[in-house]
Amino acid sequence: MSLNSQDIARIANLARLELQPAESERMLAQINGFFAIVEKMRAVDTAGVEPLNHPVAAVQDVQLRLREDVASEPNQREANQRSAPAVERGLFLVPKVIE
Repeated sequence: MSLNSQDIARIANLARLELQPAESERMLAQINGFFAIVEKMRAVDTAGVEPLNHPVAAVQDVQLRLREDVASEPNQREANQRSAPAVERGLFLVPKVIE
């Protein structure tokens, strides 16, 4: 995939950017360079390669150090809702914003 100067002008317009001609040419070269890198990556045969959960896992065994998913703080819902202007069945009530 390759972009041209009209594509850069359209993208700049959508992003509300005002690019000078030199900036536009530089952006064109950078974006097309990025697309060239992506095409090289797509050309690599990755059939049979398992995804890594961490980049270091390619060179050493890495165990994910995830903590147990448990509540570590006491339930203070009622105390937190005491200062709320309106509460119903444990939920904060807020004014309607969209009509």
